[in-house]
Amino acid sequence: MRRAFEVGNAPADFVLTETTKDLESRARVAIGQGRRFLFAMGGDGTFQGLANAAYGSDVVVGVVPAGGGNDFAAALGIPKDPVAAVRVMLYGQARSVDLLRARTSDGCERMYVGGGGLGLDGEISRYASGVYRRLPGRWRYLVSAVRAWLEFTPLSVRAEFPGSEEASIEASVLLAGVLNASRYGAGLRVAPAAKINDGWLNLSFVRKLTAIEVLGLVPRLLKDGTLPESYLQQRQARRVVLRADRPCFFQGDGEILGPAPVEIEVVPGALKVLAPAAPGR
Repeated sequence: MRRAFEVGNAPADFVLTETTKDLESRARVAIGQGRRFLFAMGGDGTFQGLANAAYGSDVVVGVVPAGGGNDFAAALGIPKDPVAAVRVMLYGQARSVDLLRARTSDGCERMYVGGGGLGLDGEISRYASGVYRRLPGRWRYLVSAVRAWLEFTPLSVRAEFPGSEEASIEASVLLAGVLNASRYGAGLRVAPAAKINDGWLNLSFVRKLTAIEVLGLVPRLLKDGTLPESYLQQRQARRVVLRADRPCFFQGDGEILGPAPVEIEVVPGALKVLAPAAPGR
């Protein structure tokens, strides 16, 4: 890894962090010392920590994918191989991307980078970071999803759109996702039309499914992570408030952020990220 930076004429200091909080603290110190480029090596949750530290500064950040999901890195077009990832970023360009800001009912506020939601995905995150954390990539999330689904009672969720003429929507769902990227959970495409630089958040309700429907989805999810459109109710917005019919927690990038109700808004162009050059440039 160090050699990849040296070959790119970009010698780097490497710092091992123990927790996301530790990473954020060290990143803020580095920014205060005038560092202009910061990289996080890990998954979406790790990069979330760097994004929160860098937000509001003019620092340029990068992500070297090394987590279970790496969905935001995929949205940027960064390859999974860490050495290849460093190379394409060093010879790429700084791109402005959106972030999503979540305010939970306990008063906490947090940026996240890719996907978040209420319902089944909160339970999936708990299993994926717990008993199944050693399983590779998408398998970790699929096994966690099946386990969570077996124990989950569908949630009634109401989505409101403050400052918009859009009518609220309410449904009994497995999950209510609010996404910046098209996929999360190691490639599950819950919001296939989502883009990380269009100034919109993407709300996606996944309706409750029967056991036969869940089993029938497994091959498709393993192949390309897609869900049939008939399983989804989708909406684009600048801001959304999610309310549930029972106490539950909102997760972002696989990290529990706080209890519902939760307000999420898009922050356009909030972060500069090194990524491969866009086609045609």
